[in-house]
Amino acid sequence: MSAAIKFPRALKELRVHLCQYGPASKGVREFIEQYYVELKTNNPKFPILIRECSGVEPKLWARFEFGKEKSLSLKDLSSSDVLSKIKSIAQ
Repeated sequence: MSAAIKFPRALKELRVHLCQYGPASKGVREFIEQYYVELKTNNPKFPILIRECSGVEPKLWARFEFGKEKSLSLKDLSSSDVLSKIKSIAQ
């Protein structure tokens, strides 16, 4: 699966929250290793924030124009499932 995603203008920021060691965040950590560089290369000026905190549930937060935010749980997902969630939020 390719991380060739161009984010729409309405999407202003992505934040990924994960635990450095928790099993529920394993797929998110693998996503960062496999897809982050390509995702950032395709969207060099777009803010993609990675936030690590012990014991936190993995989540994807998307901030849209006019301050609207949406979050999706990434708990126990594989790296390709995390990429699919990002693609779905970018549409």
